[in-house]
Amino acid sequence: MSVPEQQMNAEQQTNAEQQTNAEQQTNAEQRTNAEQRTNAEQQTNAEQQTNAEQQHAVLADEVSPVTVRSSEVVYGGIVWDIRRDVFEYGDAKPVETITREYVDHTGAVAVLALDEQDRVLLIRQYRHAIGAREWEIPAGLLDIDGEAPVLGAQRELAEEADVVAGEWNLLSDFYSTPGGSNEAIRIYLARGLSASGEIFERTDEESEIEKRWVPLDEVVAAVLARTIGNSILSIAVLTAQVSRAGGWASLGPADAPWPRHPKLRGRD
Repeated sequence: MSVPEQQMNAEQQTNAEQQTNAEQQTNAEQRTNAEQRTNAEQQTNAEQQTNAEQQHAVLADEVSPVTVRSSEVVYGGIVWDIRRDVFEYGDAKPVETITREYVDHTGAVAVLALDEQDRVLLIRQYRHAIGAREWEIPAGLLDIDGEAPVLGAQRELAEEADVVAGEWNLLSDFYSTPGGSNEAIRIYLARGLSASGEIFERTDEESEIEKRWVPLDEVVAAVLARTIGNSILSIAVLTAQVSRAGGWASLGPADAPWPRHPKLRGRD
């Protein structure tokens, strides 16, 4: 074989090897890209599944007991006391303590009384702390020792509005001001309404209570327009409107346990 032929063969072999190497490198890059795409897709799918699970998880407050070193009433009021607690918090060593003062509240119940025309029974009375006569729903303190919450609600509806109800359901539970009070409030939906057989004598601010029947949708509109501002009323009518749209499926039994009420834990 002549030298030119040898040189040509060498060049052809080199070109073939370069082409093979280039194809192998391309294949390797394609495999790498495919693996990266697969990993990215798997990660995306995992993240989407996690997000979907989080979206469908039920949100719930969690009772979280702590060790209370000391607890004392620092001011005894006419209705409520101010309490000071020193409690352990966190995982630091040595254990750190926090001091907090708060309104020590009995808790309260409220009643959204709804008639057959979907009208809400509202009352208006003077509230000195805000210097206003505001629209509310019947409500009152759980200040009778041992009284079941639903019985307290029935008592308040009769005493404040001279109304009784044949059907009771749990509508909502909430805390009014958890940053500075342990007040827990339970709202009931009362239906099957009728006048009570007794007219209660009212005193002080309650002596001038004004009653009015207002369509539920109209009360909701007033809440959204910010022309009424009572928190219990707002939560009650907004919850009722949503529950009604869902066929009242969210309602609970009137005698449902109330484990999140600080004063009732362990009693149910």
